[in-house]
Amino acid sequence: MSAGGNLLFLIALLPFIGALVPGVMIRAGRTACATFTAVPTALALVMLMILAPAVLRGEVIQAEIAWLPQLGLSAAFFLDGLGLLFAGMILGVGLLITLYARFYLSSKDPMGQFYTYLLLFQGAMLGIVLSDNILLLLIFWELTSLSSFLLIGFWKHLPEGRQGARMALAVTGSGGLAMIGGMLILGNIVGSYNLTDILQAGDAIRASDWYLPALILILLGAFTKSAQFPFHFWLPHAMAAPTPVSAYLHSATMVKAGVFLMARMWPVLAGTDAWFYIVATTGLVTMVLGALIALFKDDLKALLAFSTVSHLGLLTMLLGFGTQAAAIAAVFHIINHLTFKAALFMTAGIVDHETHTRDIKRLGGLRHLMPVTFVIGTVAALSMAGIPLFNGFLSKELMLEEAAHTTWAGNPYAVPVLATIGALLSVAYSLRFIGHVFLGPARDDYPQKPHDPPFGMWAAPALLAVLVVLIGVMPFLAQDIVNAAASAVTGTEIDIYLKVWHGITPALYMSILAVIGGAVVLWLHRPLDRAWITAPRPEAKTIFDGLVAAIVGLSRGITEATHNGAISRYLAIFVVASVALGVIAFSGGGLTAPTRAMLPVPSIVAIGWLMLVVATCAVVVMHHARFQALVLIGVIGLTISAGFIYLSAPDLALTQISVETVTIMLLLLALHFLPKTTPKESPLALKLRDGMIAVAAGVGIGALAYSFLLRDISTISAFHLANSYEGGGGTNVVNVTLVDFRGYDTYGEIIVLGIAGLVIYALLETLLTGPVARRLRNSERVDDLSRDRHPTMMVVVTRVLMPIAVMVGIYIFLRGHNQPGGGFVAGLVIAIALLMQYMASGFAWTQSRQRIEYHTMIGWGVIIAGLTGAGAWLVGYPFLTSAFTYINLPPIEEFELATAMLFDLGVFLAVLGSVMLMLYSLSRLARLAGEKTNTDAMDFDPADRITDKKAGH
Repeated sequence: MSAGGNLLFLIALLPFIGALVPGVMIRAGRTACATFTAVPTALALVMLMILAPAVLRGEVIQAEIAWLPQLGLSAAFFLDGLGLLFAGMILGVGLLITLYARFYLSSKDPMGQFYTYLLLFQGAMLGIVLSDNILLLLIFWELTSLSSFLLIGFWKHLPEGRQGARMALAVTGSGGLAMIGGMLILGNIVGSYNLTDILQAGDAIRASDWYLPALILILLGAFTKSAQFPFHFWLPHAMAAPTPVSAYLHSATMVKAGVFLMARMWPVLAGTDAWFYIVATTGLVTMVLGALIALFKDDLKALLAFSTVSHLGLLTMLLGFGTQAAAIAAVFHIINHLTFKAALFMTAGIVDHETHTRDIKRLGGLRHLMPVTFVIGTVAALSMAGIPLFNGFLSKELMLEEAAHTTWAGNPYAVPVLATIGALLSVAYSLRFIGHVFLGPARDDYPQKPHDPPFGMWAAPALLAVLVVLIGVMPFLAQDIVNAAASAVTGTEIDIYLKVWHGITPALYMSILAVIGGAVVLWLHRPLDRAWITAPRPEAKTIFDGLVAAIVGLSRGITEATHNGAISRYLAIFVVASVALGVIAFSGGGLTAPTRAMLPVPSIVAIGWLMLVVATCAVVVMHHARFQALVLIGVIGLTISAGFIYLSAPDLALTQISVETVTIMLLLLALHFLPKTTPKESPLALKLRDGMIAVAAGVGIGALAYSFLLRDISTISAFHLANSYEGGGGTNVVNVTLVDFRGYDTYGEIIVLGIAGLVIYALLETLLTGPVARRLRNSERVDDLSRDRHPTMMVVVTRVLMPIAVMVGIYIFLRGHNQPGGGFVAGLVIAIALLMQYMASGFAWTQSRQRIEYHTMIGWGVIIAGLTGAGAWLVGYPFLTSAFTYINLPPIEEFELATAMLFDLGVFLAVLGSVMLMLYSLSRLARLAGEKTNTDAMDFDPADRITDKKAGH
């Protein structure tokens, strides 16, 4: 990988690495926390600037590490002009927001948490704009929704903040799910999930029958993220977030992610009527509607929020036009909107911070009390209005020029007129921001007397205001990045010269009309505001809340109808569906004629089968009597073990016997806390239904087994048999399969088993401290159920058997790779030996001799197994690939050493720890229920008996 590629990886990773720091550095103070938050952002920005000259020359920097090549997923990044523009915006504004937030946030706000969320969001946004793999892009896309959810809801004490966060997550997350489908369609059309490949296949994508579905799904993701109509309503409600969040997410970065996606996919999706009518129309409607609503908002941030919606609509409309000139105008306006809108949001935050209100009707005259803030806000607002000598004017002129030459459905006036109305309303609400907040006489009824904030709070918006003026009078400063980004958007090299004066054009007349009309509208604002308030109109939030309520109601109705808590219903649905699928498969005509004759059935096998059937039927009949049912289940398990032995499956037989023994012993302990019988709740009709389902399922499984046994089929077992010794170093095919060929399955199983043990422990822990514990303590129990609870004979036998069982367990463990055995069975055997000690001498006596915590044993088992598997990576092999060798040490004969033994050791520890943790949990419950404890191995100390005899007792 090139040096540039390495830097690209570092740029993408630095925010995530940096997110680990603020939570620690907050202990050193707020300034230290902000400083160490800025460091990773600044480093990433410096690295980006190092790469910028090459990108501006037209080079594309790429970096890729194969991740899951079978799925087409790789950690691939690339940096072109568009990526450079957005990455620079994300990092540059990120630095300014870090500075601004340091002075904006209260000392009561958890600043370390805030900066952590901010860096996570920053990393997610960088991932979007730098990803060269659409699957990776999708991951980052959803991560922006999650991290923005945390930022928007940062002030958890505000109900509107929590609601805004939920709304943003619901809308943008739903759009992201739709976008996943569209991106997968593109990948299938092209045959690659790399963006650089997809961007070269525009003709094939547009010619595909799947173009329109892909376009709609991708645009749903872009429209929801960029708050386009009819999804515009979530953005204003997200303004309940702290102002630094609004300035960063909702003016500079997150909401532009949808615009970025449309710009990125422009070479392959644009150029069709569908693209024009969907994208341009949506953008135009959003532009006008957002501006109209913004004009009548009295909350400063709400006004700016809807103005953001309007300008995002402007960008979407330009990209929808599908022309190179429109793409250039869109890129230029992205830069300009960033500068003036971030400055305006920060200005609104300053006003709110100093006056304790954002209500425009309670403001006015602030230019006398806050002159610095007035200058910054006025410069940014004039740029938003599109007034000459400010950068917003230049890109607005380019937009109006393109609108003037755009025909919609054969009508040459629709787009120019609506674009002019949108620009007119933009002038009106921008002038209102200046006039109603800063102009006029100073008031004496502010909630708090305002003044300009410290330098640290106004420095960031002031810098942005300077950029507004510099680009406005010297647009060539932004020329190189605009050319590079526009070239990346259009796929063709663009070299334009940005200038202040474009001559006498239709756009100039449209702009003059917009400025004059905006001033008139502001003059008439008071009567227009009264008319707006009284006019009936649909509220998007009300519609959204109603839709959510309807969906929740429908979901609740379906849930209550199908999920009534009865496991019999769930099992019935599952089994009936499985049987139906089996019937469809059997009737599909794929079953060939038998190729084998049925083998003769020896009488002993027939007797065993008959015993199995009788025991199974007896369980069904006697299942209400718990103890009898448990005995019968044990009989069934042992009969199955005998069947495994008869069918030459000693590994399965060993495992079945061990599992059966441990399970029965644990269930016997559990029965101690349950009634002897279960209530008979099922009516006759339900019993008949369940019986019919059970018979159908049993017949189906039997028919499936019978069909397979009478036919020659090819299975993977031939591969395992052929490669067990040479590939895995063992002659026991079953064990080699478990620890090598399918070691990942085994690893997952021991993790699940460990989790099961921990869950049982956690559940019983709640019983030990809750109302159940009080009932157990207060229950009436017979104090002395048995005078010989720990019989001498049983204690002696378990002491003798303990070392023998341990030796057998070790023997089974060591021989597992070549003979029946292994870590799983060995763990169960030693667990049985330990269970016998608990049964013979009691919990307290045995537990006092325990030296290793069972939680620790489970953890070490999983860690050892995982490290053994990861060790294969060091030599370039897949996870859990075994290595083995043979060693000859005289006078010992040649023997084998295999890494599978270490993996088996992990299995052994996890199994033993899980079983013993379950026993430990049940034993604690028994002690709580009043079971006597003893500190001696037996109920009576032999020394005491001798003393009693001498005393004549």
